[in-house]
Amino acid sequence: MRDFIARPEHGIVWISGASSGIGRALALRLAGEGYKVAVTAKSHEKLVELQAEASGLDGSIVVLDGDVTDAEDMEHAMASIEYEHGTLAMAILNAGIYLPVHAEDLHRADFEKSFAINLSGVVNCLLPAIRHMKAKGQGQIAIVSSVSGYGGLPTGAAYGATKAALINMAESLKFDLDKLGIRIQLVSPGFIDSPATGKSALPMPALVSPEAAARQIAAGLKSQAFEITFPGRFTTMLKLARLLPYGAYFPLVNRLTGWRERPSSTGHHPATPHPAE
Repeated sequence: MRDFIARPEHGIVWISGASSGIGRALALRLAGEGYKVAVTAKSHEKLVELQAEASGLDGSIVVLDGDVTDAEDMEHAMASIEYEHGTLAMAILNAGIYLPVHAEDLHRADFEKSFAINLSGVVNCLLPAIRHMKAKGQGQIAIVSSVSGYGGLPTGAAYGATKAALINMAESLKFDLDKLGIRIQLVSPGFIDSPATGKSALPMPALVSPEAAARQIAAGLKSQAFEITFPGRFTTMLKLARLLPYGAYFPLVNRLTGWRERPSSTGHHPATPHPAE
């Protein structure tokens, strides 16, 4: 039996974090394919601009303002879809933020904000979406994680932790959602050229534009694959690296990123451990 694949005739696609980056590009891509797309973000102005840009496409865009960190906001967004716009066929939970973390200058706010948006923000959308789809007996959900969730990377203590949690969340939910007729997929992109990556001090090989990412994701949503990941060679390399023992993994990441030789955020090179340590 093939898993459910949402088509334009099945209902609405809901995308969180649609004001920029992947979310914005994907909303335009799917609207161009004839879908009616409900978009959510805190920036009303950017969503209205997005809606106007889609005016000549085969599909359409509906603006639903809201903050993913506010569970009540997401309940209201889901109610608006259900009672004003139609059946929710697909939810793409994409809202996220990248805040670099340096161990020598830790701030609780960086962790709290990352967890609130990247993790709790997904849960706040996921719960009403699943409730709606469960009542209909079908639906499709895509959770946007990142290859940063495959293994620890420099500056990723907050961001990578949330993305690793999303990977586990999607894998774990699949067992029960399969029985409910709700299809769940995991989206694990490599580095995307977006406002978030502009904050990264890491080298970013195989950088992908939001438009190219949207093409890959749109194609993956129509496939039977559980994970949509790209670019293929780069993401495969990261998966294989994570299979290495820690004694090999950490030196490999240090070598590939040059992190060991970089000054710390306090201006000093990281201390080199004594051989006896």
